[in-house]
Amino acid sequence: MKVLYVPPFLRHKKTTMDIPFMFLLLLGVLLVQLSESKAVDSIYANQAIKDDGNTIVSRGGKFKLGFFSPGKSKYRYVGIWFNNISVCTPIWVANRETPIADKTGIFILTHEGELIISADGGHTKIWSSNSTSLAMINPVARILDTGNLVLWDNTSTNNQNLIWQSFDYMGDTFIAGMKIGKNLVTGLEWSMTSWKSPDDPSQGEYIHYLDTNGYPQMYGRKGKVLRWRIGPWNGLGNSGIPSDTPNKIYAMEFVHNQKEMYQTYELKTSIIQRVQLTWDGKILQMHWIERLQEWIVYADVGVDSFNRYGVCGPYGSNNINMRPFCSCLKGFEPRFPDEWEASDWSGGCQRKKPLDCASGDGFWKISGVKLPDTRHSWYNVSMSLGECEMTCRRSCNCTAYANLDIRGSGCLLWFGELMDIREYDEKHNLYIRMDASELAGHNISQFSYKRKKEVIMVVLSIISAVLLLLFAVAYACKKRRPYMKQRGIWDALNKKNKSVQMEDTDDLPFFSLYEVAKATKNFSIDNKIGEGGFGLVYKGILVDGREVAVKRLSESSKQGLEEFKNEIMCIAKLQHRNLVKILGYCIHGNEMILIYEYMANKSLDSFLFDETRSLMLDWPRRFQIIHGMARAILYLHQDSRLQIIHRDLKAGNVLLDADMNPKISDFGLARKFFGSDDTFTKTKNVVGTYGYISPEYAVHGKFSTKSDVFSFGVLVLEIVSGKKNRGFSHQDHGDNLLGHAWRLHKENRSIELMSASLHDSGVISEVLRSIHVGLLCVQHHAEDRPPMMSVILMLISEGVLPEPKQPAFFTGESHGEVRSMSSADEYMITQLIAR
Repeated sequence: MKVLYVPPFLRHKKTTMDIPFMFLLLLGVLLVQLSESKAVDSIYANQAIKDDGNTIVSRGGKFKLGFFSPGKSKYRYVGIWFNNISVCTPIWVANRETPIADKTGIFILTHEGELIISADGGHTKIWSSNSTSLAMINPVARILDTGNLVLWDNTSTNNQNLIWQSFDYMGDTFIAGMKIGKNLVTGLEWSMTSWKSPDDPSQGEYIHYLDTNGYPQMYGRKGKVLRWRIGPWNGLGNSGIPSDTPNKIYAMEFVHNQKEMYQTYELKTSIIQRVQLTWDGKILQMHWIERLQEWIVYADVGVDSFNRYGVCGPYGSNNINMRPFCSCLKGFEPRFPDEWEASDWSGGCQRKKPLDCASGDGFWKISGVKLPDTRHSWYNVSMSLGECEMTCRRSCNCTAYANLDIRGSGCLLWFGELMDIREYDEKHNLYIRMDASELAGHNISQFSYKRKKEVIMVVLSIISAVLLLLFAVAYACKKRRPYMKQRGIWDALNKKNKSVQMEDTDDLPFFSLYEVAKATKNFSIDNKIGEGGFGLVYKGILVDGREVAVKRLSESSKQGLEEFKNEIMCIAKLQHRNLVKILGYCIHGNEMILIYEYMANKSLDSFLFDETRSLMLDWPRRFQIIHGMARAILYLHQDSRLQIIHRDLKAGNVLLDADMNPKISDFGLARKFFGSDDTFTKTKNVVGTYGYISPEYAVHGKFSTKSDVFSFGVLVLEIVSGKKNRGFSHQDHGDNLLGHAWRLHKENRSIELMSASLHDSGVISEVLRSIHVGLLCVQHHAEDRPPMMSVILMLISEGVLPEPKQPAFFTGESHGEVRSMSSADEYMITQLIAR
């Protein structure tokens, strides 16, 4: 849309200048304007945008403003949407409450600085920005590359006289640069409001806003009913939202000064991202994937069916992985037991013993929870934790305290009942006021010295007896066959030939040995579908007709009770589309059996390394498998409550369903983890599979989430090449698969790593990006490897990738070699030995 701007003195004043001079002056103004702006991103006074395809586009081409119709609607609206994607996705709508029924709409900027939408060719006023100012000299409305429509008085070169902006009037979308909060001077609130339906942008039932009472936190309402609460700012992100913690995609920020209080974020990459409050009350963080030409949900930070505000009542704790998912905090009991039995937890809990402030109370420390509702709280940004405790002790009405910042500074005090607590993997400590008798150790401190001595003697006697019993059991187990070493304790607790149900598995079905034997035709060899480190795997059909995979611990297995229990406890609490689902278990005498959902296509290695069956894995399927594995590992590392390190990721532990979707299995060696990506845990018992375990784990016994990242990188290179890392040796240099891939990358010949079977289906850009990401994951030093969140984004984005460093176990010019510690097959670890 080309516009000629005529200065006011030519529009409103008479002049005696001659015609040639005026013509030259007008021509000069036109040339200046055309040179200043190659793309039309602004509208000026009395300039109109009509509903005939006219638009303006931000200078960098990121956003567009014009008339549009959302979804299946025929009504017309003025809005702003992403310009460089194929799906019209509005981020702001002007006349959301007053649509236009036809294409007679006009969007115009008046001389007084007011943006107006009118219909019927300008005769009917539909919407206004209400930004009129008689003192305005040269109003200009411009759409910025942030997506913000700004209106300013263009009297200075810096354009600093801002009059109005669209970011102050959010709709259902929150993008980088927008604010959720409040202007403390003007009272203007920035909040998200849902659409009425996918096709109707008028204000719906849901609103997401920042509550400034007490310590600020964000709430969601449906009408007047409070539906959800996002925990307060903890210095790194919002309490209870793991995805807010520092990452390579975006940076969250909380600003609190005398003028404003708000949360915002900025993008660190070129990825296109938005947060949407959907018409049905979900808060979805979404990324645009150019390859798929669609938006994908990166995170769901809204309310779920178990996370409505205060569902467990005062002093109740919500854990969606437990049944029932509401429980009382330590020292508390249900206020209305009958209602709790009927699954109505809204009444919450009450103290078992009332507080006695005069005689002295104590504090019980808990962690791994979203901080309670902070509307009735007090805070100080400069206090230490010790000062915070003393302040709370001095007030009998203070019920809990915590650091304001998760990194260990500031003070946050609660007064009154603690509401809306939910368990998360978060390291923020909360100190709850308790009667001294409810705290461990406080009873002993009230005893006399003589009484303490008696208690200590009794405790020591008990410990000695237990140790003697354990030594006796261990000796008895040692006499038994090697494969039964870890079963000795279990046999001592259970009668032979009797089925026994484990504790803490109420939500996991128990099967009798009779049911399992019947399903597998008495473990018939004809039903055998595989074999692994745990034992044989059989196909079975249950009484209800379900097909299942039955994994039976074999006599020769080096795994046993510990791995059996570990797998049940881990995987039963994990729910992800790319994790294999456990359906039940069986314990009967010496028999230990796990029952899983049946995977029709068995394991990835049965396709990948088979010359014939590998032809069934074209590149789209392999790329899909890579993505599915990455999402599952990210879930294990970050999004699941338990935070799991698998420790045995390999092609044989990736199962494929009937649609070739990948599902990670075998959690016998998995470990719960408490720490960041670069935090290590050390073990003397190094376990895993040759070719997949990381160097720091193989040599020093140190493992972290980066150990799984290494294994994932090996899998990616195997999937691309169709070759096993273990046993691979190039004829020219003798490197393993990692070393060979590294050499090709340095010589810009990475495409030669691609399996010959992919020549017809391979997408070169995706193949090269996958190899590059695989090499980043197998770098020698753990701190150089990217976390799984970054891995996923690197796989789906088109941005420039960092250059990988030398991979682990790379021999180079004969500086070292990799040798196995023994000749045992798939369960040997590796060590790096200098030649």
